[in-house]
Amino acid sequence: MGWFEALVLGLVQGLTEFLPISSSAHISIVGQLFGRADPGAAFTAIIQIGTEVAVVVYFAKDIGRIIRAWFLALIGRIPREDPDARMGWLVIIGSIPIIVLGLLFQDAIEHALRNLWITVAMLAGFGLVIGIVDSLATHRRTLDQLTWKHGILYGLAQSLALIPGVSRSGGTITAGLAMGYRREAATRYSFLLAIPAVLGAGFFQLYQGISGDTQVSWGPTLLAGVVAFVVGLVMIAWLLRFVATHSFWPFVIYRIILAAVVAVLLLTGVLDPLGSTP
Repeated sequence: MGWFEALVLGLVQGLTEFLPISSSAHISIVGQLFGRADPGAAFTAIIQIGTEVAVVVYFAKDIGRIIRAWFLALIGRIPREDPDARMGWLVIIGSIPIIVLGLLFQDAIEHALRNLWITVAMLAGFGLVIGIVDSLATHRRTLDQLTWKHGILYGLAQSLALIPGVSRSGGTITAGLAMGYRREAATRYSFLLAIPAVLGAGFFQLYQGISGDTQVSWGPTLLAGVVAFVVGLVMIAWLLRFVATHSFWPFVIYRIILAAVVAVLLLTGVLDPLGSTP
C-alpha cells in the first residue's frame, strides 16, 4: 500500500461513507483501478473506524446525553420513557438486525455478494427506490416521534448495507422517509444507528487483519484513517445542511451514472466483477 493510494482511498471513504451512494462500492472500484483487488482487512477497518469516529466527535454532546440518560433510566433514576433513554434503547435494538444477519451470512457477504455486477444493479435499482420514496414521502415526523416499531424497521433497513451498492445510509434514510420522517431526522438517526454496527465491525476486522496480515503498511494505513476522519467530519456537517433544503435526487442521478460507468468498465475488462487483481 503506497502513500498516494492510501490518501486517495481515505479521501474516497470520507467523501462517500455518509452519502447514500455506497462507500463499499467506491472503495472496491477505486481499489481495482489502483490494481489492487483488496486493500486488506486492517486497512478497510481503520478507514471505517476513522469515519465513524467522526460521527462520535460530531454528535459527542448528543451521544453523551443519550448514554447518561440510558444508564440513569436503567437504574431507575429517571423515567424509562425519557426521550434520550428511549433513543439509547432504540439505537441498541436497531443495531441487532445487521449484527445477526452479518454473522449468519458472513460467507456470502464476503464472497458471493462481492460481485461488481450485483453492485451495479444495486447502485441503479436501489438508487431509484431512494428517489421514488423521497418524492412520495410526507416528511412530517421528527426524531422525538420515533417508535419501537420504527426503530426495528430502521435496523432491518440498515442491514441492507450488507449488500454492496445499497449503502448503509441509503437504506436507513430511505426507511425513515418511507415512515414519514423528515430528511434531516432520518439522516441524523442514520448516523447514530451506524455507530455500534460500524465500530463493532471495524474493530473486529482490525483484529482479523492484524492477526492474519503481517505486512500491514501502518504509515499509509493510519494516514488513510486520519484523512477519512477529517473528510468525514466535514461531510456530516454538509449533508445535514444539504438535506434540510434539498431532495435526494442528486444522489440518485449520481448512482445511476456511476452504475452505467462501472458497467462499461466491466464490459471492457477494465474492472473484474469478482475483484481479481489485473
